[in-house]
Amino acid sequence: MTGRERRILHVSVNGEAREELVAAHETLLEVLREHLRLTGTKHGCEVGECGACTVLVDGVPQLSCLVLPDQVEGAEVTTVEGLADGASLHPIQEAFVRLGASQCGYCTSGMLLTAKALLDANPAPTRAEIRQALSGNLCRCTGYASIVDAVALAGRSMGCQE
Repeated sequence: MTGRERRILHVSVNGEAREELVAAHETLLEVLREHLRLTGTKHGCEVGECGACTVLVDGVPQLSCLVLPDQVEGAEVTTVEGLADGASLHPIQEAFVRLGASQCGYCTSGMLLTAKALLDANPAPTRAEIRQALSGNLCRCTGYASIVDAVALAGRSMGCQE
């Protein structure tokens, strides 16, 4: 596909099959925000340095500012909007609220999705493992302590031991 071509992207977003007409040069971040109006995924640095645009692609954290449509053809993409079950927050979201782990909120969606992938792969991570998993997500407000605490709490509340 050349830069000017447009094609139909087949992707599942938050459990819903979607077909979107996209240009080859558009990033997944642009598709999510501009085509699908899922604005929880944030524009940050747009060069893969800050983690604000992190989504899960087939359960793996990906920086959506660096992912092109062809790379997610047929994949399952989860955004922060897909974490809650209706009005019920995901345990990770509940832990962030309970411990005040977000202040301005700009990094929060990327942190939440990265934490979900971590807890899915490692239900009882150590604090060092949590810090390592979150190391690609920058936060300028909280100092990370409350974020690490929230991920540990979420792990415990999901039936894990710290």
